[in-house]
Amino acid sequence: MSNLSPATEAPAELDTEPAVPKVGLAQPLGAGAVTALVGFTSAFAVVLSGLTAVGANAAQAASGLLAVCVTQAIGMMLLSYRYRMPITLAWSTPGAALLASTGAVVGGWPAAVGAFVIAGVLIVITGLWQRLGNLVAAIPVEIAQAMLAGVLLPLCLAPVQAIRSSPAVVVPVILVWLVLQRVAKRWAVIAAFATAAIGSGISIAVQHKHLDFAAMVPSVELTLPHWNWQAMIGVAIPLYIVTMASQNIPGTAVMKSFDYQIPWRAAMTVTGIGTIVGAPAGGHAINLAAISAALSAAPSAHPDPKKRWTAAFTAGAIYLVLALGSAALVTFIATAPKGVLETVAGLALLATLAAALTGALASEKHREAGIVTFLIAASGVGFLGVGAAFWALIAGLVVRKVLSHRT
Repeated sequence: MSNLSPATEAPAELDTEPAVPKVGLAQPLGAGAVTALVGFTSAFAVVLSGLTAVGANAAQAASGLLAVCVTQAIGMMLLSYRYRMPITLAWSTPGAALLASTGAVVGGWPAAVGAFVIAGVLIVITGLWQRLGNLVAAIPVEIAQAMLAGVLLPLCLAPVQAIRSSPAVVVPVILVWLVLQRVAKRWAVIAAFATAAIGSGISIAVQHKHLDFAAMVPSVELTLPHWNWQAMIGVAIPLYIVTMASQNIPGTAVMKSFDYQIPWRAAMTVTGIGTIVGAPAGGHAINLAAISAALSAAPSAHPDPKKRWTAAFTAGAIYLVLALGSAALVTFIATAPKGVLETVAGLALLATLAAALTGALASEKHREAGIVTFLIAASGVGFLGVGAAFWALIAGLVVRKVLSHRT
């Protein structure tokens, strides 16, 4: 038995626990603000491009951007508060890129909205039925990544094409992005967007273009969903797959790297229902954040892991504010020089494209299957009214199966 008294034992016991520095609310609030601003500015252009490509007019696209902002904001505020974890949500950027590459849908915008609803239902089922989640996880990495890379390629070519149509605005945007990639990579896309906004503003003023201020008031444009088999197979299923494979599953892994165990069923239920609710207003899909998840979950958000949830909660609150600017943003972009929106979207997706290509071609054994998947998805050529992404997935799986038994 120790001869030390409890009074002398106490300090030794305390020394075994690492001291957590005391910080105020400024640090997590700041991390939450950065999470929201980086998430919004780095990908809103992709969302607008995707919604417009599948048939949304300007008002419907603005409503869709507002819908995903609001649904993911409410979702992350509920999840972070309920589980006291920095659970951040995001819109499906790969899903929006998929829509941009898919183009016009059989049945038009109502059919696209119906596909959004189906994708949300599948996400909810994934949370409740483990077998479906396992089935998605069983899709070979190189096939899923190759499909995503093919979907992203046309968008990432946009900055090059835009130089020809609007060089005075687009070239400075690209140069600013390049410089920030060197000195402050996190802020590169935000700086590119700011440069695009300034350049577009100057162009609008010089050319005396008219801005419709009445259209800048945020509004919700509801659309009655319509279902047909082409949209379900060509949009809903690929949208579900890329959202799960490129966002929800990696998002869970990112959180696990910071010692957070995502409540899978609750997260899938919240994001799935959020997708279903937001679909009639034009929202395509929401999911667990992947890349931006680290901004609220890392020690930089708060030294105490149990208090980092306030950063995610703050990000949700800021997204509610950003949602109010969706209509003004769409109106401004519609008046801006041609190619500016596409340039910002393409620059924002370059890193994702590089990662997807690396994953698609990493396995020498299945490289042919990956490249076939990539080429078909990048072609944008559909068949029977079904988009190229679905056929790319099928072709890649077939090629992989056929060549897996070669000697």
